[in-house]
Amino acid sequence: MVNPSDSVTRAARLSVAPMMDWTDRFCRGFHRVMSRQALLYTEMVTAPAIIHGPRARLLRKDVAEHPVALQIGGSDPAELARATALAAPFGYDEINLNVGCPSDRVQSGCFGAVLMKTPERVADCVRAMIAESPVEVTVKCRIGVDEQNPEGVLPDFLARMRDAGVRRITIHARKAWLEGLSPKDNREIPPLDYPLVHRMKAQFPDLHLSINGGLTADHIPEQLQIMDGVMVGRAAYHQPWDILGSADRLWNAAPPCAGPADAALATRPLIAAWLDDGARIHQITRHMLGLFHGRPGARLWRRTLSEGAHKALTPAQGLALYDAALDQVREATEAA
Repeated sequence: MVNPSDSVTRAARLSVAPMMDWTDRFCRGFHRVMSRQALLYTEMVTAPAIIHGPRARLLRKDVAEHPVALQIGGSDPAELARATALAAPFGYDEINLNVGCPSDRVQSGCFGAVLMKTPERVADCVRAMIAESPVEVTVKCRIGVDEQNPEGVLPDFLARMRDAGVRRITIHARKAWLEGLSPKDNREIPPLDYPLVHRMKAQFPDLHLSINGGLTADHIPEQLQIMDGVMVGRAAYHQPWDILGSADRLWNAAPPCAGPADAALATRPLIAAWLDDGARIHQITRHMLGLFHGRPGARLWRRTLSEGAHKALTPAQGLALYDAALDQVREATEAA
């Protein structure tokens, strides 16, 4: 019998990063149409929100999203344990602790990248989460923060995570500067240090390590020569077909869609179901604007959906708008 965590580890060969305001259930459903194999992540949900907030809405997902991981933010072991236990019935394939978000405070206190300064606290957190989780608990971290020396900080952090029972870690190959840089700047300004992350894989061969940060489709094959997994964020969102369209070949599986137009058609039944369930068309199509990136009709696709989807449309009108945008792409492709 295959351990369920083994299949998730296999899926982690390529994953789409958790991204606030982006990787909601509509985004994940769309991404799953293009890849049956890649591991998908939710947006980060804080532990207090899971405990005290509208849990059913925050943790809602579709069965078709699997394999899918829930990322939780927090810094209190008891609170994280409680949130993990409450999330268990929702059936996520993995629970991930955020130790990489470049924001130093939210609601109950410190979380995210600032936790790189207190690895012993992170170890206590993951131990508490593991005790309450029926699925694997993983960590996503930075190489360090502020004035820390990543050469010393990162291996110590990984060793502590391993000792606490974590076996799979994703490393964003940038420092985070908690003072002076915005979260957006922290995704772009601190220099990438891929060689350091590669050295960590050599130093910790028993850990499953994925690399993240600034990666595009061209990086994936070379990174997989060294690392166990690659996590792609913004490129997967803005150019989803380029990242996910042929991704399943990494598992020696046939891609489910022949091209971006095929993916758009395959997503249409999902859109119809979501609209009938009360979603608005713009909530869905905002995640799809980059589907035809670099291809004939891309601008018409973006413009039609961007300008039309924000109107008060019925489900039927929303689908008609979607169909019109796709027709324009077809016409542009035929004319090219």
